[in-house]
Amino acid sequence: MADEKPYDELTPEEREERDKQLRAKEAEEQATLPYVWKQQLGEVDITVPIPKGTRARDLDIKIQKTKLSVGLKGKEKIMEGELCHPVKLEDSTWTVEDQSSVEIHLEKLNQQQWWENVLKHHPKIDVTKIVPENSKLSDLDGETRGMVEKMMFDNQQKQMGKPTSDEMKKMEALKKFQAAHPELDFSNAKIS
Repeated sequence: MADEKPYDELTPEEREERDKQLRAKEAEEQATLPYVWKQQLGEVDITVPIPKGTRARDLDIKIQKTKLSVGLKGKEKIMEGELCHPVKLEDSTWTVEDQSSVEIHLEKLNQQQWWENVLKHHPKIDVTKIVPENSKLSDLDGETRGMVEKMMFDNQQKQMGKPTSDEMKKMEALKKFQAAHPELDFSNAKIS
């Protein structure tokens, strides 16, 4: 890979092939981990297989702001290390499912960041290739929601050939100025 062309110089077909190879390598590396994980922007969910019949009292699990450790009491840890990013302790939990796996839910401290891995020393995924599932406007914080709604409104206005919200504000300011200065002649003014 050292003598390969830079990604932005590849043809679409070459990019697709390289992406396919990288996804395969990534899947292979992730398959070697003693757990399976998935994420959304605000959370990470981890499934750790454990011997059938294991109960919660048989486990030694520690979730810390920047560390995670999972294992059976008195045995070597199944997974242990520094998390790639901090988590909210009060919203992070674990449960035993069907006495055969531990389900760990980690609430991300930074809810606008994709994780490359769970533990820093584990293989990374390419977060630039993540395609998030569609979210609802109600899932967004107030400021982001306002921006998205404005963009949607402006796009809809443009499609109908009407002024955007910024253009409407400019027109309103101009009207106020004209009303405050009736002595000025705006008939030949070119306003953009």
